[in-house]
Amino acid sequence: MLKIRDLHVSYGHARVIHGISFDVAKGSLVTLIGANGAGKTTTLLAISGLLKPAAGTIEFDGVTINAKRPDEIIAMGIAQCPEGRRVFPAMTVRENLEIGGYTNARQLRERLNFCYGMFPRLQERQKQPAGTLSGGEQQMLAIARALMAGPKLLMFDEPSMGLAPNLVERVGDIIAEINRQGTTVLLVEQNAFMALNMATTGFVLETGEIKLSGNASELLENDYIQKAYLGL
Repeated sequence: MLKIRDLHVSYGHARVIHGISFDVAKGSLVTLIGANGAGKTTTLLAISGLLKPAAGTIEFDGVTINAKRPDEIIAMGIAQCPEGRRVFPAMTVRENLEIGGYTNARQLRERLNFCYGMFPRLQERQKQPAGTLSGGEQQMLAIARALMAGPKLLMFDEPSMGLAPNLVERVGDIIAEINRQGTTVLLVEQNAFMALNMATTGFVLETGEIKLSGNASELLENDYIQKAYLGL
């Protein structure tokens, strides 16, 4: 579904991503792990169209999307749940969700019902300003807002960040359920243990390069991964 080939991404004159290549198969749950500053978020921003690659190709469903605008990429079926949730605090829960569905307006009510079914708490609080929700509830809203677009591929950027351990487990269960229902998932996470336990395939990104890749369960047993990312 998604093919990244020899991707280079820069901020001004500073090259951040150095020729990475990887695939995300339809229906899979793929994780990209690495420390802060490794280039994980930059990779997602390039896929979303918010950063333009300096070189290389990004292909989605057989179409090169390097030059496409973010709204065109969303309309093609790629959505992102951003790091830090980034809900619109002064807007109600429902208004936040409606913004997420703006490229899918004909199915707005259907998508709202779907999201409320998955997150009943959001339906209870649909008239409440998003800024008054707890951190966990805001994360649920951020996920639901991304789902409103009806994506084929949903990208998560550090969804466990800043959450209590019990909420991290809940978020992991939600992401796994989204994948089981047929949405392809690309998960960026610093919590390597959580990510590799959920994923089918993993890629380890360090200083803008992919250092390791393979079956997620095998990566969990890798000595380097255990020492560098799992503290074992």
